[in-house]
Amino acid sequence: MATARAVATMATFLLIVLSALPHGVFSLRLGVCRASGYLPGRSGNCEKSNDPDCCEDGKKYPQYRCSPPVTASTKAVLTLNSFEKGKDGGGPSECDNTYHSDEEKVVALSTGWFSNMARCGHRIKISANGNSVYAKVVDECDSVHGCDDEHNFEPPCDNNIVDASPAVWDALGLDQSVSMVDITWSEE
Repeated sequence: MATARAVATMATFLLIVLSALPHGVFSLRLGVCRASGYLPGRSGNCEKSNDPDCCEDGKKYPQYRCSPPVTASTKAVLTLNSFEKGKDGGGPSECDNTYHSDEEKVVALSTGWFSNMARCGHRIKISANGNSVYAKVVDECDSVHGCDDEHNFEPPCDNNIVDASPAVWDALGLDQSVSMVDITWSEE
């Protein structure tokens, strides 16, 4: 009897602690990832080779420290990004501290999915419109920071982004002028 009471007390304590955490850190509803804060926008020299959204002074942009759960077919939004030096991708890729040709099939994942570099070098399968392609994770699509030179004066990424090179878009047969497409992805 004492054991059941101890378990119930511990469970109640755990729920109280978890419910006190800031939004975006934990939610009792599985799959919910809320903004953990807002970044004040600051405009600057935003390189526009792939028609990125550029920060506006004073606008507030949501920040996410989490992403939806990864499943066998994780829903996401594919965005277009160049990983070449001097293009809209900003600095070198976080995983290997190098730039990558637009001909390489590489991606950056939203902060929660990137998981503190845990997916660096992993190949993921991206599917859209009946086509699939494998791409290597080389960078983080930062969902917390942005509106600075390192991030090409672009706002933080949403929490469900797979930011892909032109080679990935071409392999999927997608029109790059659309700039955002609903996809699914999975780990190899």
